[in-house]
Amino acid sequence: QVQLVESGGGLVQAGGSLRLSCAASERTRSGLVMGWFRQAPGKARELVASISWIGVVTYYADSVKGRFTISRDNAKNTIYLQMNSLKPEDTAVYYCNTERSTLVWGQGTQVTVSS
Repeated sequence: QVQLVESGGGLVQAGGSLRLSCAASERTRSGLVMGWFRQAPGKARELVASISWIGVVTYYADSVKGRFTISRDNAKNTIYLQMNSLKPEDTAVYYCNTERSTLVWGQGTQVTVSS
């Protein structure tokens, strides 16, 4: 079973930036669309961004458009989320998975944005 390990979270002031990484323990099946999700306290997990196998972005949530950038490096089995102009409402635990959430969830990485 592929294991996903997210990293790069932390505490940042509003307006700051973070770059998240998600490393898979092995090469995922070719063609999979991968995504970044987040879950804020008391809220459902939501898809934030997704990217196709060949690196075409397939989705950004309206709340992050123009601020977040998703990318992937298939040679490293890793996807990234560059987050700029962070807002307090971006505070959440961030996870990666396939777009349809078919892999076992990792532990996520906490992002906290202070005002």
